[in-house]
Amino acid sequence: MTEPSGETAPEAVAPAEDLGEAPEAPAPDAPEEPTTGPGTADDAPGAAEEPADGSGTAEEPADGSGTAEEPGSAEIQGPADEPEADEEPESGEESASAGGPTPAEGPGSGEGAGSGGGADAPELSDAQAELAAQRELRAKIEARKAEKSGPVASGAKLSGTAADLLAAVRAVEGGTASGSTFYEAPAPRRPDAEAAPAVTVRPPAPERPTAPAPGTTAAVREVLAGGGAPEALAGQVAAALGEGAATALREDPWQLLAVSGVRPEQADGFARALLGSACGPGDPRRTVALTVWLLERAALQGHTALEIQAVRAGLAGHAVPDPEQAVETAVSEGAVLLFQEETEEEPDGDEDVVEEETAAPATPVLLGLDRYALAEESLADGLARLVRTAKADAWEGGELERAAGAHGLVLHTGGEASRAEPVALAAAARERGLRTLVAVHADDGRRAAGADAVTVASLLSGAAGPGRDEEGAFALDLLVVLDAPQLDVETGAMLVESLPDGCRLVLSGDPEVLGAPGAGRVFADVLAARVCPRIASRVPDPGPLGELVSGIGVGELNQVEAPGKEVVIVPVRDAGEAVHRTVQLVADSVPRAIGVPSERTQVVTVGHGGSAGTRALNAALKQRLNPGPGRFGGYDPGDRVAYAPVPGRTVTGTVLSADADGLRLRCGDDELLVPKEQVGTALRHGWALTAHQAAGARWSAVVVVLPGDAAGGLSRAWVYTAFGRAERHLSVVHGVDQALARAVAEGVAPERTTRLRPLLEGLLAADEA
Repeated sequence: MTEPSGETAPEAVAPAEDLGEAPEAPAPDAPEEPTTGPGTADDAPGAAEEPADGSGTAEEPADGSGTAEEPGSAEIQGPADEPEADEEPESGEESASAGGPTPAEGPGSGEGAGSGGGADAPELSDAQAELAAQRELRAKIEARKAEKSGPVASGAKLSGTAADLLAAVRAVEGGTASGSTFYEAPAPRRPDAEAAPAVTVRPPAPERPTAPAPGTTAAVREVLAGGGAPEALAGQVAAALGEGAATALREDPWQLLAVSGVRPEQADGFARALLGSACGPGDPRRTVALTVWLLERAALQGHTALEIQAVRAGLAGHAVPDPEQAVETAVSEGAVLLFQEETEEEPDGDEDVVEEETAAPATPVLLGLDRYALAEESLADGLARLVRTAKADAWEGGELERAAGAHGLVLHTGGEASRAEPVALAAAARERGLRTLVAVHADDGRRAAGADAVTVASLLSGAAGPGRDEEGAFALDLLVVLDAPQLDVETGAMLVESLPDGCRLVLSGDPEVLGAPGAGRVFADVLAARVCPRIASRVPDPGPLGELVSGIGVGELNQVEAPGKEVVIVPVRDAGEAVHRTVQLVADSVPRAIGVPSERTQVVTVGHGGSAGTRALNAALKQRLNPGPGRFGGYDPGDRVAYAPVPGRTVTGTVLSADADGLRLRCGDDELLVPKEQVGTALRHGWALTAHQAAGARWSAVVVVLPGDAAGGLSRAWVYTAFGRAERHLSVVHGVDQALARAVAEGVAPERTTRLRPLLEGLLAADEA
């Protein structure tokens, strides 16, 4: 998609079309009935230049489908030339740019968020506490892994000489050796834990993360200036590379790729300016950094690993002369890890055939980063521990209740109406005297889960929940997690590692919605592994909206009767008209005809960029609903905002005020502070969101915007998620003609490459048998 232009935000809005005068609203058009849809395909803008649904966040695809570029052909631009992709990352948030924030969203030079900090350090924000808690938990996980004895673990760095590793890669790939040769068996089971103490102790709040030393930042700034890079990147580089950042960057300029938003061609230009003729396309420093960068970009698309051939193709797309040697070098240096999961097959009686079949690799050879490998192995070990340590008990009640009593891990699937079942299970468990908690993905999800429900983020950060004992475990007997498809592998690992032995875990969610915004697909992998009971709800979602969304889930875009105008289609011819109609709906038509105020109406669109993406829509909606100069870093009191304290987690709220520390927001019943240094990177206007950002929350009315250039970003999961956010009313600003029906019928989202399923099967399949 192209960047939005100023013309997409109308200066004056015509009187809104009254929804009360509209004809009965059918569902979006099926292919055989195009008369109620938008104009012909000729009316729509051209195809999107970049996918907008998060299917490809990198400027160069991780599978190497991009074209080769000559290294050093591009210089790193200043803040005015922000190198960003317009498509929507899987994390639901756009990566920070190498060139700094865009003028529309970056901090201003005025008062409030743009002014300097005060002398006294402010109190810890929820985001800072959460990040610190995550680091502490990861350290504990790594410490446990380090205590293992024997050969190198699957998630640890390979040992031996570089020559041995090069031979090992070829042997595994050729099938003459098994990848498991280099890894140890699963971690031993934890011993049975002692009884939890009667009173748990909440640990003190973690210390505020320390900023890079001024001297480090100054030294990095000098190196960046020498290579022609924006000096504004100094803080991010110092934070990413640590105290020796300046030396590391001078010796290996491609370390600049560790900063989110920096592209390979920019790092090449920086390296060429520093090293001159001493570097080239095949420089080992370059190839190793590119290999890691490809895997990091793949993680934004949800992958925890990539097939080795995809990595080689990606390297070839960036002009690496010998991709095979580049991968071997990255493995030998421990920058990436090599995996091949084994699958056991029973012999069919023909020994010659069996021997011939086992000579070839049974599964693809994968490459991954240690952080995701560690998280997946930790999560698999933790789930297996819960399964093995839970004591079976006969609970009376429905199917879900009986399964939870007999097993340590239970999966529950269903639509929005089915959320009442796990909530009822939690209530029944409390009546039995069990320490029980319900956790949801977003603050908005707490409305249907009860006043005692907490978000997963606040539970992990210690801001809510039962607290932890001296070993770091939650004082719980049963944890029910709603919106489980939104769990990424790192969050899932931290959550499961925090549960004590014998605790029961119920993961509940709708498998048809968009997957987790981070790396991994925890819920889908555990479902596919078939290592625990899976209870499918039979409670249908009610009303015309429920009928429409249920049909989308099975690939059918049905017309539904909507006597109360629960579903309304608004055909548009181009993106400019889509923005215009969206503003009319939110500001006038929906409040007047449906009775839902603007503050309870949410706009959902395909991506951030484009002429009808979140940027263009938010600009137009701000002009109509809360005009102002944006004197606090681009924001005014009363602005609706979307705040991402960590990648993959979006909190919506309203700006209250600004001071020397940053912006103060009202998010539900809570107030939080967005530090001034995060205003330009972690905050957006929030009248319009992407479907990934909206997942896990619901609003009384939702306006889904489908401009013509968004057709390539649609999938069945995207449409199901976006349409399912509405409780009372759904308006569809429809400009994609028959692409919507095709997306529902055929638009299956790409599979994510992960390792959790085979790890779980190896640990628990034998127990289940």
